Amino acid sequence: MEESYRIRVDDSLDFQLAKKDISALDLIKTGNANFHLLKNGVSYHLKILKSDFTSRSYTVSVNGNEHNVTINDPLGALIEQMGFASNGSKNIDSIMAPMPGLILDIFTKVGQEVREEDQLLVLEAMKMENIITSPRNGIIKKIAVKQGEAVDKKQLLIEFEQ
Repeated sequence: MEESYRIRVDDSLDFQLAKKDISALDLIKTGNANFHLLKNGVSYHLKILKSDFTSRSYTVSVNGNEHNVTINDPLGALIEQMGFASNGSKNIDSIMAPMPGLILDIFTKVGQEVREEDQLLVLEAMKMENIITSPRNGIIKKIAVKQGEAVDKKQLLIEFEQ
């Protein structure tokens, strides 16, 4: 069985590409996140605008038109086919500070229902504002910090109900 990748574009188009198909593409990297693709005599300018390696999802500009793309590799396809969860982050029951910093703002409250990727709080660290988002859908059980509070790395920030 040859390894192939399932590529879904804008939740409406599905492609199955084998490794040999990908290797055969006339694709040249032209910048940090920029590529040029020549396919059947047609030129495409590609730019990766956003990437989330955990969920294998990308926002890609093709000749100026944005598309949401997910790529499922052979292992991910097998895990999905067997009915197992492939993303352990969905079972997270708490969020710890990824680095020391200062809590600038809190966007949620205890008992509030949040969705995956909802903004929960802002942590200022190394002169940068880092928005901490929810790793899963759930209900906030505890907020262990207050606005203006300094936090240490791995300090509890937020807990979810089970």
